[in-house]
Amino acid sequence: MEYQNTYKILRLKEWHKAQKDGIIVTDVDAKDGFIHLSIASQLAYSLSLYFAEEKEVMLLLPKMKNIQSKIIYESINSNNRSGVFPHLYGKLRTDDISKSWKLIRGAFKLPSSILLESEF
Repeated sequence: MEYQNTYKILRLKEWHKAQKDGIIVTDVDAKDGFIHLSIASQLAYSLSLYFAEEKEVMLLLPKMKNIQSKIIYESINSNNRSGVFPHLYGKLRTDDISKSWKLIRGAFKLPSSILLESEF
């Protein structure tokens, strides 16, 4: 079965803690009760809206076969943003990550492979 890739953005300190603990948890995820994820077309605005003050962030690509059954796509209409967003109800482990990128401010240059996904 083919899945649409979802991505997790987090601060470097959150990534460093996750690497020690083996579980990826951010303050906002703990508060909301689920893991916030984005599809490729949502990444640019998520970076702009929630990470505007960060100089560097981590972008993670989970192994979709490991997490797909725990994702619920939910409609959101807040912060001048509306659409359907992937939320992971369960744990996201560092073992679930297939690829990671450090994004450095300069307008947060996304990897070309991800930018291409947003065109479909």
